[in-house]
Amino acid sequence: MDERNRRTIASYATYAEAERAVDYLSDQGFPVERVAVIGRDLQLVEQVVGRLNYGKAALSGAASGALPGVLIGWLFGLFNWLNPVLSALLLALYGLIFGAVVGALLGLIMYAMQRGRRDFTSVSAMQPSRYEVVVDVEVADRAAALLDQLGSREAGKTAADG
Repeated sequence: MDERNRRTIASYATYAEAERAVDYLSDQGFPVERVAVIGRDLQLVEQVVGRLNYGKAALSGAASGALPGVLIGWLFGLFNWLNPVLSALLLALYGLIFGAVVGALLGLIMYAMQRGRRDFTSVSAMQPSRYEVVVDVEVADRAAALLDQLGSREAGKTAADG
């Protein structure tokens, strides 16, 4: 996408607002393949979701080790040509147990190695501070006029509701 041939016609605080604007353009028959929504001013947001201790570290490690263990056990079980279904299920169960045990041990070791420097769990996400609706320069005036109509309609709804 070459931004030099595009123009920003609107900026919104939330993605839902930008999505609504593009949906409105689509409803009006505007060629939406000439529109893009761009998130600007990205920031990393790390939401702390809880305290971390040895038990939670072991449980988290066990959960993350169980899935690969099941998959590897299942795959090895499929190579038994005499009774592949029974072998696959049995080896998948063994893989689940082995993966959970190894994952729990690794989770405990990793937590112990941190020595209390990070005693919390978190979820990270990239979030833009605003969303811009950009349109090809050739059709930008038409799109801006349509969004102006949307703005005046919403202002009319708000005045009628109040």
